[in-house]
Amino acid sequence: MRLRSILLRTVLFVTLTLAGAHFASAAALAQEPQPQAATAEAPLADTPSAQAAKEIEKAKTQLASLQESVKQNADNDDALVGLAAKADELSRAVITISVNLRPRFDQIRNRLTEIGEPPKEGQPPEAQIVTDERNALAAERAQINAVTEDAENLSIAVTKLMNEIIAMRRQLFADTLFRRTEISVSVLDDAASAFVHEISEFSQALASWASFVWKFKRFPLFAAIFLSLASALILLSGSYRLFGSYLRRDETVENPSYIGRLSIAFWSTLIRTLALAVLLVTSFFFLNSFNVLRPDIAPVIGALFGTIGLVYFVGRFVNAIFAPQEPRWRLVKLSNLGARSIGYCLSAMAVVNGLDYLFGTVSEAMGSPLVLTVVRSLIAALIIGIILIAVSFSKPMLARSGDPDAPGRHWPRGMAIILRVVGAALIVTALAGYVGLARFVATQLIITGAVVATMYVGLLSGKAISRQESFGDTFFARFLTRRFNLGPVAIDQVGLLVGLAIYAVALLVGIPLILLLWGFHVQDLQLIAFRLFTEVKLGGISISLLGICTGILLFAGVYLLTRWLQRWLDGNVMARSHVDLGVRNSVKTGIGYLGVGIAAIIGVSAAGIDLSSFALVASALSVGIGFGLQNIVSNFVSGLILLVERPFKVGDHVVSGTAEGIVKRISVRATEIETFRKQAIIVPNSELINGLVGNWTHRNKIGRSEIPVSVSYNADPQQVMDILLELTAKVPLIMRNPEPHVEFLRFGPYSLDFELRFFLADMGDGMAVRNNLRIEILKRFKAEGIEIPLPQSDLTIHRDAAPSLPNARKERKEGQEAPRDRPMEEEDRPVRQLRGRTAES
Repeated sequence: MRLRSILLRTVLFVTLTLAGAHFASAAALAQEPQPQAATAEAPLADTPSAQAAKEIEKAKTQLASLQESVKQNADNDDALVGLAAKADELSRAVITISVNLRPRFDQIRNRLTEIGEPPKEGQPPEAQIVTDERNALAAERAQINAVTEDAENLSIAVTKLMNEIIAMRRQLFADTLFRRTEISVSVLDDAASAFVHEISEFSQALASWASFVWKFKRFPLFAAIFLSLASALILLSGSYRLFGSYLRRDETVENPSYIGRLSIAFWSTLIRTLALAVLLVTSFFFLNSFNVLRPDIAPVIGALFGTIGLVYFVGRFVNAIFAPQEPRWRLVKLSNLGARSIGYCLSAMAVVNGLDYLFGTVSEAMGSPLVLTVVRSLIAALIIGIILIAVSFSKPMLARSGDPDAPGRHWPRGMAIILRVVGAALIVTALAGYVGLARFVATQLIITGAVVATMYVGLLSGKAISRQESFGDTFFARFLTRRFNLGPVAIDQVGLLVGLAIYAVALLVGIPLILLLWGFHVQDLQLIAFRLFTEVKLGGISISLLGICTGILLFAGVYLLTRWLQRWLDGNVMARSHVDLGVRNSVKTGIGYLGVGIAAIIGVSAAGIDLSSFALVASALSVGIGFGLQNIVSNFVSGLILLVERPFKVGDHVVSGTAEGIVKRISVRATEIETFRKQAIIVPNSELINGLVGNWTHRNKIGRSEIPVSVSYNADPQQVMDILLELTAKVPLIMRNPEPHVEFLRFGPYSLDFELRFFLADMGDGMAVRNNLRIEILKRFKAEGIEIPLPQSDLTIHRDAAPSLPNARKERKEGQEAPRDRPMEEEDRPVRQLRGRTAES
């Protein structure tokens, strides 16, 4: 009893303990928050939408800062250019934020579609985890919509700010050009006194800077000069090595070609000007980097280098186009005196413009009054206007006799009027007080005119070189012919590429220079180039030229890699393994198709083209296949079947319909069969798949060959058979298993007919073997006295009583001549039949 009570107490204790633990855990679970509910109610802090919201807030702060900076720098064009670049960068960043949220938004939408709508009233309730997930996704979707809306509003605000910056810059440009200054004697007096004071200050500043540099910056000065000279010499020497024949005129050439004159004019101007530009730019860069230039001297040195570059460029242009000392190289029909006078006038206007710009920079560096700059620009505009008017009265045109030394003729009437109107307009505009406008027009007349004329010469050079059969006469074409052994057609194609390259050089160099001259900044050109190469909008489609070029390069790279892999597998792996030629061709073709497909996919993806956008094209293509392209698709699929199944391969001897020959190539649409007469027959692949094709070399090249032999009835048949087998045994190319044999075919009308049959290991040797055997058979038959009979026939002539032949002819001559289509007379028939039989036998 005691033991029983102990056991009962123990069981009761354990039961109470387990029950207490169960109730405790249930209470704890009831008090603990559910994980899904917590996820649904917790703030979406780690989601992509939350991060995008933080980036949007940062972008709003940046936009406010940019707006404040624009207000503070409303009259500073350089500052506005930098702010416009920052605004454009901010706009792209905001668009990127919105675009990055699209994949997540699509995921949420697809997931909500999978979950479905919540159960309606009266329907069974759904699981709590599904409800929590739907609520969390709905909250995140709402947040994404809010962030996307903020991004769109911010993008609109940034675009508005960019438009305001553009409007401010236009207004500044217009205000600068059309700002009017009163021109009077007092203004001239103030300008004169300011000029004297400026000269004194600038002389002292220049002397102090030179003394400081010589004492403390001598080594950096020489290092900067050495490095800049080295850069220019490297460019110039490389240019002379590549374009040496186009940089100097050959004095021994009496009548240079038009292409030669154009090429030398364009390349000599471009290469030498670029070499000087590199020298000047690198000099300024190294001097500034080595702290040789002081803040007040650096702008002056930069303006001095710019003036030197301008004057040199105009001088090279004048020498290239007008050739004052070499009339046979001249590109325009001017007399020698006219070429020199126009060249001097253009150089003088370039010097005036350059000095105006240089002295204006000095005035800004020295803090001189604005009146000095106005008067200096006034004088420059007046000088250029007077030069234009004076040139309009000259006689520069070539005489009618064509002699460049003879006195020239007047300008064409329209040209003279234009020069006078432009010169007078410059003078009137400057005297009216619009000095900025007059200076701008004068500058553009010289620099822009020279750049446009050089571009035009470059385009003419490219057009002349790309003309058919024109590039072959150049030095570069002769070098390519000697070096790479190119033919006339290849040289002509190279000439087309060279012409296109010259077009590109002329446009890529000239257009940015013109834009810079007309008020654009380097940052503007960078922004234009970036948008051109990364984002070109055609309606709702955005195209990236840089992406397209990248895609083309990747496609070409993968394609070249595929070609190399084909050659390597064929020449190293399969050739060493003694793989059959047909298998090698199938593997090469299959790898080629696969490589081109992969290259196309990589190229299209790298170009940024969404493959899903081709769905409409694919559907339209399927309709086209159903109506008119089924034959093409059938041939394509048949070509793939031929490559995989290989009922015949390259090198096989096939017979298909009327075509018989050797298979040369199996392509994607058709198969090329070369007949034994060397005629190429293109057979569509579908015909080879659906029709009957005989393949003489499908399994192997073993084939039977026959030689028919006929002898006279006087010959011994067994002797003939023995001779044929004996001759066959002497030919090593004839197989011994199966053995050769002779068939006694028939008793012919005039001969005993035999057929020699034998097998060859390669049917390609059949023609030569049969040829040689026939010769040996003929020799042996002659030696053995065995006759090969000719076709024979018996002729029986029946004659009736009739006049003699001469009398009949006489009677016919006396009578009327019968027509040609009359029936044959009775007496003529035996004679004509006899002649026919005789000729036949």
